[in-house]
Amino acid sequence: MPLSPSVIKSLKYIVGPDNCLDSKEDMACYAYDTTPDFKLPDAVVFPKTAQEVSAILDLANQKRFFVTPRGAGTGMTGGSVPARGGVVLAMTRFDRILEIDIDNMVAIVQPGVITGRFQKAVEEKGLFYPPDPSSAAVSTLGGNAAECAGGPRAVKYGVTRDYVLGLEVVLPTGEIVKTGVKTAKGVAGLDLTRLIIGSEGILGVITQLTLRLLPQPEAVGTLTAVFDTIGGAACAVCSIMRSGIIPRTLEYMDQAAVLCVENHLHAGLPVDAGAVLLIEVDGSTAEVSGVSARLASLLAAENAREVRTAGQGIEADLLWKARKTISPALFTYAPDKLNEDIVVPKSRIPDMVLRVAELSRKTGLTMVSFGHAGDGNIHVNIMYDRADADQREAAQKAVDAVFDYTLALGGTITGEHGVGTTKAAYLKHEISPPALALMKRIKTAFDPKGILNPGKIFDG
Repeated sequence: MPLSPSVIKSLKYIVGPDNCLDSKEDMACYAYDTTPDFKLPDAVVFPKTAQEVSAILDLANQKRFFVTPRGAGTGMTGGSVPARGGVVLAMTRFDRILEIDIDNMVAIVQPGVITGRFQKAVEEKGLFYPPDPSSAAVSTLGGNAAECAGGPRAVKYGVTRDYVLGLEVVLPTGEIVKTGVKTAKGVAGLDLTRLIIGSEGILGVITQLTLRLLPQPEAVGTLTAVFDTIGGAACAVCSIMRSGIIPRTLEYMDQAAVLCVENHLHAGLPVDAGAVLLIEVDGSTAEVSGVSARLASLLAAENAREVRTAGQGIEADLLWKARKTISPALFTYAPDKLNEDIVVPKSRIPDMVLRVAELSRKTGLTMVSFGHAGDGNIHVNIMYDRADADQREAAQKAVDAVFDYTLALGGTITGEHGVGTTKAAYLKHEISPPALALMKRIKTAFDPKGILNPGKIFDG
């Protein structure tokens, strides 16, 4: 049911009339993310304080309407789409970096801060915030925390949850709580911080984060390695990880990804290659030089057709621009895509990429794989035309096959995109019934009236 005029009036009282939208034209901008999902909310509000968020959630409990938190809307699984209408809680006004503590290497930030902006701010002070999702230029720290975003650097430095020391969170009941610590250690009570990180906005609304920082590495080196086959590249990844070298990033692109990006960006990538590895190492200048030389020798021994060390600055930046251009450039292959972010044990990467190639041949659909090979996180993109019923069915069956094989290899159906709405039906294949029942009890404990971000994860 649409929100009553009295509820709209109350929302405008809480956030101010200029910070509450209820026209269809305005609400349409908050009805979608990067998935095909589209659902108009009944209103969009822009709170500025935790107290305003608390008042909105308290009103939602009283008047029984749904609330969906939203960062920048860059999610890949429908997590910020208001699946059952109600109010979208747009967190864009929470955009302040409150403190960067150089001595203790921590920062206190609001959730609407753009990730890339925060990274630049800490780097100016000689510090380093490693989580680096491909959407860092536009995604927010709060959204990254809600999805436990990773990115290329996760192979060495871990993911978002490894850098969140504490949170301020508004619970679905309207209560404001603080979790975690500002120190390197802290084990008082249950770890609510880690429970909320990656919970996709169903357990609470993050209004402040305390983040751990690292010293900025002195130097970074970039290498590219070209292989005739994707299987050869996958085997080289396993050899690198067995060697004791831990790269800062270890990314791979299959031939379809290389061809697509090169046509789009003209970065000088070899379009006849079966696969390309993009590798970064960091540390002191001497360490980077030594490790780069070791990697070059190892890659040559693994039959790399070409190994090249990129110069600093423009050349390295262009390579990373090419890597981050893949996803939007894929639409040259087909008008629609299913983008899955499976993870398999690193030793099973060759099996997985060969299985994807086999599915592509079998279905006749273009399937592009790339991603974070260093931690087994493979982005499988199935390109198709949603208007074609046969292609739509073939694409969905391909997703089923990819997930089945992923789980058979001991992997997981999502490494960093989350479950949201698009993977909710598959969760029961990975999570046991008792574990799912426990998760639902936790959700009920946090949100007894079920008002926060309904229709997501196991509530599909």
